[in-house]
Amino acid sequence: MKALGRLFTAMITPFDAQGAVDVDEAVRIAQFLVDRGNDGLIVSGTTGESPALETAEKLALFGAIKGALGAGATVIAGTTGNNTHHSVELTKEAAKTGVDGILAVVPYYSKPPQDGLLRHFGAIAEATSLPIIMYNIPGRTGVNMLPSTVHELARRHANIVGIKESSGDAAQFTALAAGRVREDFTIYSGDDYFYLPALALGAYGCISVAGHLCSNELRAMAAGFDEGDVDGAFLMHCALQPLFTALFAHPSPIPVKWAVNEYGFRAGACRPPMGPMPEDLKAVLRPLISPFRPE
Repeated sequence: MKALGRLFTAMITPFDAQGAVDVDEAVRIAQFLVDRGNDGLIVSGTTGESPALETAEKLALFGAIKGALGAGATVIAGTTGNNTHHSVELTKEAAKTGVDGILAVVPYYSKPPQDGLLRHFGAIAEATSLPIIMYNIPGRTGVNMLPSTVHELARRHANIVGIKESSGDAAQFTALAAGRVREDFTIYSGDDYFYLPALALGAYGCISVAGHLCSNELRAMAAGFDEGDVDGAFLMHCALQPLFTALFAHPSPIPVKWAVNEYGFRAGACRPPMGPMPEDLKAVLRPLISPFRPE
């Protein structure tokens, strides 16, 4: 799994003035993110407004971005939701576009039991040979995938290779790492603010939102931790916290998409049911993104 990469950004999806997906601009943003130090990208994840995208739009993004990046970066396709059958079918179609892996989110709203999660992720794993990173974000899905369920899925399915863990719960990260059933099973922090603590609790990398802006600094923080410069990593962690806080002071991806527009990209507005960026938050976020602005 570590060969897939350590730092991923969950990429926004740009829309044009008519609200259509702007595939060409998506390719431009993707290349920018790779040039800024990301090992790979999550395309059409929830930061990419996947619930508001049509199937054909998702497949167009997968093919265009992977076609442009080639072997230069890992492209992980967000193909799943709370409909198991549709998740399986979209995963099969995504594999035909050449993507390198799948991000599979815990089904939202339905609040399935743990045994339902075993069936859901098992069906997706059996439908593809691509590596799968599961995504646990109980604050948005309404259900927490327990470490024991994660371990059982990793035991049953060799192509379930990691988890994006967004519980923000130190005890859960500890249990995930301590009970790991395979050495190649990788834990990613799904929250920028928790990346450094997650490294200390057995995580390997981060699937980031702030990586649109400060990917080089996130890499430097992790490298410092690896090299034993924990104090330096902590100082970087502290310096980035105001940015992390502001990016999630309003429902994501509204703030980060505004920030990408501020950097000169044609990211457009979020699709409904998301709304516009509040004016007061713009004033807060503008000086926080300025130090990372591309030249």
